[in-house]
Amino acid sequence: MKPSTQRRARHAAALHAADDAPRPDATAGATAAPAWQPVCRLDDLIPDAGIAARAHGEQVALFLTEAGPFALDHVDPFSGAAILARGIVGELQGHPVVASPMYKQHFRLDTGACLEDATVRVRRWPLRVDADGVLSIGRPETPCPQEADHAPAATA
Repeated sequence: MKPSTQRRARHAAALHAADDAPRPDATAGATAAPAWQPVCRLDDLIPDAGIAARAHGEQVALFLTEAGPFALDHVDPFSGAAILARGIVGELQGHPVVASPMYKQHFRLDTGACLEDATVRVRRWPLRVDADGVLSIGRPETPCPQEADHAPAATA
């Protein structure tokens, strides 16, 4: 066997062994991830625009409006693309919204509800700003929506 093939085989075996290794359980005394994760300073946000951040292992879209900062899932539930932070921020029907750049649905920044389809929503993430102006993201308020929750029904 060539040396490069041997290295790849050893690397694959090490990865497989790492996958099979027991993982620490949060209930078994391992330290859990913090409830709040700092992501940026509030003055890093651009008014009426979005930025993408990673918090708690997921992509989050952050927005700053006159009503304050908001955070939603970054993934558009209609297309599956991570693009909501690139959407147009504005107001519609008296609510702060972001329009998805893909199919143009409007999501309320305060609730995550889609204005065009009441059955679809994106998760809203709680935010807090400390005395130094650092913006932290908490755990999402609702579980991650399942793909079946927003996928169109299959026709037979």
